[in-house]
Amino acid sequence: MITAMVLPWVGAAFALAFVLSFYRLLRGPALVDRVLALDTLYVNALALLIVVGIALGDAVYFEAALLIAVFGFVGTVAAARYVDRGSIVE
Repeated sequence: MITAMVLPWVGAAFALAFVLSFYRLLRGPALVDRVLALDTLYVNALALLIVVGIALGDAVYFEAALLIAVFGFVGTVAAARYVDRGSIVE
């Protein structure tokens, strides 16, 4: 019962955070801001998928969230290496 009342608010909060992160990704003044916005963007997408999975009671959303977590981590590491060294591969 309480879950049905809270989930729309939580979903709206994560959706707003997603939009604001996407705005920072597009308008970030520096490359580091854009990398951090991309990291935050994938975390928000992950949270949205988990909220939708809880609301619908479907485990497929949790598996998709795990995939986003893995790919987001690898992407963040690659972007950080590019910003730090100028190339991803040594």
